[in-house]
Amino acid sequence: MPARVGYGALLRTPGAWTFLAPAFVARLPYAMLSMGVLLLVKDTHGSYGTASTVAAVAAVAQALVGPQTGRLADRYGQAAVLVPTVLVHAASVGTLIALALGHAPAWSLFLAAAPAGASVPQIGAMVRARWISTFTAEGASASSAAKVGTAFAFESVTDELTFVIGPILAAAVATSINPSTGLIAEAALTLAGGLAFAAQRRTAPARVVREPGVRQASALASPGVRLLAGTFLGVGAVFGGMQVSVNAFADSVGQHGAAGTVYGIFAGGSMLAGVLYGVIAWRRSVQQRMVLSYGLLVLGCSTLWAMPNLVALSVAGLVCGLAIAPTLISGYTLVETLVEDGAKTEAFTWLTGAIGLGLAVGAMAAGRLIDAHGPSVGFLVPVVGAGLGLVALTTLRELLVPAGTRRSTVVAGSVERGATARLVGAAKG
Repeated sequence: MPARVGYGALLRTPGAWTFLAPAFVARLPYAMLSMGVLLLVKDTHGSYGTASTVAAVAAVAQALVGPQTGRLADRYGQAAVLVPTVLVHAASVGTLIALALGHAPAWSLFLAAAPAGASVPQIGAMVRARWISTFTAEGASASSAAKVGTAFAFESVTDELTFVIGPILAAAVATSINPSTGLIAEAALTLAGGLAFAAQRRTAPARVVREPGVRQASALASPGVRLLAGTFLGVGAVFGGMQVSVNAFADSVGQHGAAGTVYGIFAGGSMLAGVLYGVIAWRRSVQQRMVLSYGLLVLGCSTLWAMPNLVALSVAGLVCGLAIAPTLISGYTLVETLVEDGAKTEAFTWLTGAIGLGLAVGAMAAGRLIDAHGPSVGFLVPVVGAGLGLVALTTLRELLVPAGTRRSTVVAGSVERGATARLVGAAKG
């Protein structure tokens, strides 16, 4: 029977809550940034296309720069990277708010969105690195491996909880007070949570000390990491397409305030699936589980465009969301096995960045389609993005097996075939 570690045992890990509590505050704004930008720029500039493009610029910057900050955190320590990052983020978001309220031209909003996105702190990746560091100190064992799996499930649930609360919070604050307050809250939470998380140095992973003249290879050098990043682009396209399309659909039926709730139900389905994923002792390999959950994601997304009202859309979104967390948990579990210790935070940030990049492309594509053809057409973006990711995953899934394991399998297969041939030859003789 596969080993299983419950959430209760995980959360009783000494020192866990000292970094989990501030990490939750600091990562909540990740789901607020795109929604806050979308609501503010749509209000000040009157176009979903412009608003989604500004949000896309921020997401692209985050996707490209985030892995580099992860690599720096591996080398210099999390606090040394995190403190200046959150300070830059707060200043950049403040600038973006001022420009939008001043009805500045769109190009100036793009310039402000780039540093705002680039300075999004990589809290989720840093927390996962702390879990690995904590359990690695216990020594390699089946129990430690099981704890890492449960920790990654817990982190995926936490990610989804932020995606439930974040958009609802941003939309509620922006619609009840004024459109800028969603982003103001985002910057304040990032700053407070990020500084509090950085202060928890005792649980931080040790810096990776490299030999002089020896350069650490990027995590992206691994073909398996590149494949996972590509498949996570598809997941991001689901997030981005859903955010913009749900807002536009709610607007079209005169219920703008319901958009955050509908999107929250979608993320809530993922959160529920993540909770269940973490308490099951799986017999299938993690590679098989990822292919299965990704296929279910494509199937769920294929119905969104046909929903006639918000109730039906909420149900379809819930079903679609059930496949998200299992896909993310499987991907994060796999990437940890594909890179060496000194590149794990970077590897996690490539996956997080890929989601952000997919979110950017998905949001921008959905915004353009909605402006041209109406809100229902925007829901084609999630199914197309996820469908392309599934094709890549099923075609190249052997890259997700660690190189050493692949070589062992090949050698074992060769030995087995050779032994079979000898037995057949002996029988014929």
